[in-house]
Amino acid sequence: MNDSSLQENGFDGRRRVIIEGVSPEIDDGRFPAKRFEGERVAVGADIFTDGADRIAAELCWKSKGEGAWRRVSMTPLVNDRWEVEFSPGEPGRYEFTIEAWVDHFATWAAGLKKKIDAEVDVSLELLMGAHLVEEAAGRSPEPDAGRLRDIAAVIRDGDGGAPGAALSDELAGLMRRNPDKRFAVLYERTPEIRVDQKKAGCSSWYEFFPRSWSREPGRHGTFRECRRLLPLIAGMGFDVVYLPPIHPIGTTKRKGRNNSLVAAPEDPGSCWAIGGGEGGHKAVHPELGTLDDFMEFVREAEAHGISVALDVAFQCSPDHPWVKEHPRWFRWRPDGTVQFAENPPKKYEDILPIDFETEDWENLWEELKSVFLFWIDRGVKIFRVDNPHTKAFRFWDWAIDEISAVHPDTVFLAEAFTRPKVMARLAKGGFNQSYTYFTWRNTKRELQDYLKELTTTELREYMRPNFWPNTPDILHEELQTGLRPAFIARMVLAATLSSNYGMYGPAYELCEHVPVKEGKEEYLDSEKYEIKRWDVDRPGNIRAEITAVNRIRRENPALQQTANIEFLRIDEGEGVEHEMIMGYVKRSPDDENVILTVVNLDPRNTRSGWLRFPLERFGLEHTHGFRAEDLLSGRTFEWDGEWNYVELNPEQMPAHIFRIDLHP
Repeated sequence: MNDSSLQENGFDGRRRVIIEGVSPEIDDGRFPAKRFEGERVAVGADIFTDGADRIAAELCWKSKGEGAWRRVSMTPLVNDRWEVEFSPGEPGRYEFTIEAWVDHFATWAAGLKKKIDAEVDVSLELLMGAHLVEEAAGRSPEPDAGRLRDIAAVIRDGDGGAPGAALSDELAGLMRRNPDKRFAVLYERTPEIRVDQKKAGCSSWYEFFPRSWSREPGRHGTFRECRRLLPLIAGMGFDVVYLPPIHPIGTTKRKGRNNSLVAAPEDPGSCWAIGGGEGGHKAVHPELGTLDDFMEFVREAEAHGISVALDVAFQCSPDHPWVKEHPRWFRWRPDGTVQFAENPPKKYEDILPIDFETEDWENLWEELKSVFLFWIDRGVKIFRVDNPHTKAFRFWDWAIDEISAVHPDTVFLAEAFTRPKVMARLAKGGFNQSYTYFTWRNTKRELQDYLKELTTTELREYMRPNFWPNTPDILHEELQTGLRPAFIARMVLAATLSSNYGMYGPAYELCEHVPVKEGKEEYLDSEKYEIKRWDVDRPGNIRAEITAVNRIRRENPALQQTANIEFLRIDEGEGVEHEMIMGYVKRSPDDENVILTVVNLDPRNTRSGWLRFPLERFGLEHTHGFRAEDLLSGRTFEWDGEWNYVELNPEQMPAHIFRIDLHP
């Protein structure tokens, strides 16, 4: 290799620092990591050089498109790992990189101190140091330059004050502020951070079907009538109201009650069979009211602190205007009929999937994107996307990026109960929240293993879980017992394990539990296919318990994050770990708020055990005494040391949510 090839592309062999293992960096920077407004970003990297020279490193970050980098010094931890935290700011895209260099002054100062401590002559070392300081003065602005020259003169004189001046905090600060970066190394990539609005990181969702809320029994409900629900929902502590599709519903192959293939004349059909003579994805079902009625509903919800989330399902009734206007967007069978959705033995003849392999894909993509923009213009910023895994991934990459560039406060929830890697890819591609497997994680081991996967692997950087104990499609067998404690326990788990959770109501707070038939996870007389009449005050409801848990979430920052969880050991006795009681602690970033949740997973029997609280995590002795206030019951317990007795009678309350006061 000749000299010219060595120096090609700006190569300089004097740049000796190595930067590797940068985090968060998703797929070599292809996708952004995610944070929400107010959440800090911890950036780490493996940074080292040959030999024993000291190094320095800075995180460089800025808003995407901004000119100058903002800089903050990184701190070495152990094993050449460096880290620093920063707070990006308001929603939007941010980028960062890392710059590191050999710090010759710090190397010299460390060597000088060793020789002074060993009582070795340091006259030559002082001259070398004076030269380094004089060089720094030459590259520094005033007044730093003048002060550096003064200190260099003291060091060069070599009298009794020279060592003190050389090792002074003042000089160290001046040299850090004016480093020698001639051979600095800049990390080769600029990973991105997407900062989302706060409700992307912490939210409580409540789903209901507007058509079931008419004041008059048997009649289709309207947006105007649904406005009376908003104080009730806000009073329970929910801050997102999610509405299933609100568009016109097709009549061709309309589904009847309990998913019957034949609809009676009065059957409203599935609201996921979108589109009819009145319009498609940009129209409102006429029986719900007008577009103005919907916008007034959105405004009133906002006045109660509630954001409205809309369901976006990119599928069509055979009566959707797109079928006639854009026939190339669908697949046609040899007999001239359009291909409907299939999942044998289930039949979905009331919906047609969109063909993402159409030759007209560019116009299709633009039209689908415009659906989101249409509703954004009418006040909606949160979208629950139905089955996104059955649409092209690259469409979502493009559409969400395009939309969030203009509307950075939008939130997209991926409803994708599918394979783990598919769910993860959707999250990477831009979805701010993701449905999860929480519904099917019921044992202590299943729950703990799943939370560890979500919070201790790379998933935590881009996949935000949203835990739902039920949906209109899913009534898990654990809830089919109808036991009220089971509903409370699953709600507490969802709301305290994850900072985002939701429920389909009022089925959940009324403890609706009858499946369409044994072995199925679907509701009997499902609201998806008929208009229901709900009595929200029915005896046995758990509205008070839901309200209490949402209040606790709102008042305690420790519960407003997901990844800050630590599971605790609970023993039945004689060192045997309890399988039916689960405990976990969360704490706020400043450690001022510490919450311990303990849940009895057995809805039928009182369970008790000995819980070990990790006092060592807080720098306390294992015998330290502290206070635990149960925020659900109002009772306060004085605990002595790390092991303490817990007992939960599910008929009274299957959970404790303790606020821990470590210094009462």
